Amino acid sequence: MLSNFAARWLQRHRIHYGWLVAAITFLTMLTMSAALGLPGAMLKPLSQEFGWSTDQISTALALRFALFGLMGPFAAVLMERWGLRAVMCLGLGLVGTGMALVTLASQLWQLFVLWSLLLGLGTGLTALVLGAVVANRWFVARRGLVVGLLTASAATGQLAFLPFAAWMIEHWGWRFAIAPIFIACAVVGVLALAFIRNRPSDVGLAPYGDTGPAASTPPPAMVMNFATPFKALAEASRSGTFWILFATFFICGLSTNGLLQTHFISLCSDNGMSAVPAASVLAMMGAFDFVGTIFSGWLSDRYDNRKLLFWYYGLRGLSLFWLPHSEFTFYGLGLFAMFYGLDWIATVPPTVKLAGATFGPQKVGLVFGWIFAAHQIGAAVAAWGAGLTRTLLLTYTPALYAAGAACLLAAVLVMLIQRPAKPALPAAQAA
Repeated sequence: MLSNFAARWLQRHRIHYGWLVAAITFLTMLTMSAALGLPGAMLKPLSQEFGWSTDQISTALALRFALFGLMGPFAAVLMERWGLRAVMCLGLGLVGTGMALVTLASQLWQLFVLWSLLLGLGTGLTALVLGAVVANRWFVARRGLVVGLLTASAATGQLAFLPFAAWMIEHWGWRFAIAPIFIACAVVGVLALAFIRNRPSDVGLAPYGDTGPAASTPPPAMVMNFATPFKALAEASRSGTFWILFATFFICGLSTNGLLQTHFISLCSDNGMSAVPAASVLAMMGAFDFVGTIFSGWLSDRYDNRKLLFWYYGLRGLSLFWLPHSEFTFYGLGLFAMFYGLDWIATVPPTVKLAGATFGPQKVGLVFGWIFAAHQIGAAVAAWGAGLTRTLLLTYTPALYAAGAACLLAAVLVMLIQRPAKPALPAAQAA
């Protein structure tokens, strides 16, 4: 098989096959997040061509966020039952199909089917849960680095492609801007089909960095079915920490994906800035987010995660209060992009750490899946609510103020989480 040949070739060059799996996973999450973010550049072109209002289009985009998040708790089950390769290829196929067919759409219900259903389900299969599964199966050493890189790709991809997409929309029309995403889905799908394997043992290896005596014996797969996520939710719901993390991650989605990712270009257009420079500001946010998320992972290993989240949410809230008064110059928005972008998704590492400390390493994936669902439900609420505000009041300012106030509330809520207890030392060490 091609994967076995590649594994032997990489091994001769002292490169673990897990890095190839991580690289293809990175490309998958980057492509899928770019597909998730692209419709944010389509609000004005779709409204002009078909006469749909901002809130009608925003409702379709909101549903894609909700499905993207609600798939999280079940994606791990599908990966366990079908394998990583099948789930990744299915997700890429759904997104590629939805993107290709939307160029033929002429009715609003078709937008709901293609961009709400297919795009939401396809991207949900390859959300943050995919990165967590790959990191935990293929890596023992460098696991934190891999999680940080894959997490950063999920947000950066949503923003980095937008300037090029906005330029294509401006010069060639919105249908042509679909082509790069469709091509990327096809190319990455072929790579996943050829090289992705479920576990290191499939290519005769142990996970990267596993030097224990049982390194050659893979751990047994966890038995899962579609009731498992609901059982995990029922157990986690008895914890106050779960509900605080659930609520604050709802606010995280409310103040990022659903609000600025979806409506930022339209917001800038209302204030006299054209689509290409507005998309460039979003791309700048993505670049700073890439750095900020990896740095946040480093900080989360060394400092109180509750205090990190306090500062992330508090500073984000203040930046959203300031945005309507920035005068929307390119340089003023550049400063906002740097400040806001550094903590766009920097909340993920400390949230995962707090969930892991509360629920344990075996359950953290499923529990975080539900917490991530709250993030995307918050994004859906903001995508719809901001669109409704723009339609009824002809301004986004109330939505920005509401999101800023919610972030300040989240900053207070995270400090109500009890400090995770440090594991007790063994008696021999304590003596």
